[in-house]
Amino acid sequence: MKSDSILIVGSGALATLFAARLASAGISVTMLGTWVDGLAALGNQGAKIDGDGRTFQVHATSIPAECKYAPFALVLVKAWQTRHAARQLAECLPEDGVALTLQNGLGNDAILADSLGVRRVARGVTTLGATLLAPGLVLLGGQGPVSLESHPRLTPLAEMLQRAGFEINVLEDVQSLVWGKLVVSSAINPLTALLRVKNGGILEHPSARTLMGELARETAEVAESLGVRLPFLDAGRAAEDVAQRTAENQSSMLQDVLREAPTEIDAINGAVAGLAEERHIQVPVNRTVWHLVNALSVGGKIKI
Repeated sequence: MKSDSILIVGSGALATLFAARLASAGISVTMLGTWVDGLAALGNQGAKIDGDGRTFQVHATSIPAECKYAPFALVLVKAWQTRHAARQLAECLPEDGVALTLQNGLGNDAILADSLGVRRVARGVTTLGATLLAPGLVLLGGQGPVSLESHPRLTPLAEMLQRAGFEINVLEDVQSLVWGKLVVSSAINPLTALLRVKNGGILEHPSARTLMGELARETAEVAESLGVRLPFLDAGRAAEDVAQRTAENQSSMLQDVLREAPTEIDAINGAVAGLAEERHIQVPVNRTVWHLVNALSVGGKIKI
């Protein structure tokens, strides 16, 4: 593949959004995934952003051999798919390549590094929102920056993302932002999934709003126990601010529940509960919503 090309691992909402924007900037985009309908739509009809009116051609495949020598990979699969994605990337990412994860939750970078090595993995954080309206068609749910950790091999990828219109920040350490996003995700996502409301719906119900604050504060306590300095002082207020700004958004976890797909609850609230147990911290609300969201799924199907 030529240097101004990129491999996107995934075919969901954010993957489609990034593919469309990158392709619009003249960058060659290959999408590697497992979702048959999504890959078929992307390969036959291209990637589309609702309201844009344009179609952007991408190469979509489920075969890692067709992605060999891609210098950069953008990992945008669900957290529970990361291990499979890592095995696929081990087949096609060159030795001097780098995989950037912008995924939700904790532990994705470690899983990728197990297969690719630490030098070929970079972390990033984005607050972009997107809703998949149909295979290959995405609705932008809100603008936000893409923050990347400093990495010796990442500069060309950062430049491609800037060409595609993304606001890029390069930081020495993204740990604070990773945990800041986790605090907000752990507070908003499970409640929207359990109540089946948009983000703003949490603010309309006093009990849900209280739970959101408790979830945020518990996650913040775990972060602080690990020595992480969060990008805000008041975790509960931060979660409320995001819920207000993204009031009309459907969280990714709600989208998963509505389409009867597995959720990322284990990598979000489950990860918080696991770390809390290791550090002897009580996080009863995180632990409860973790089990409740998992209880929605029976035999691979979401049951409500």
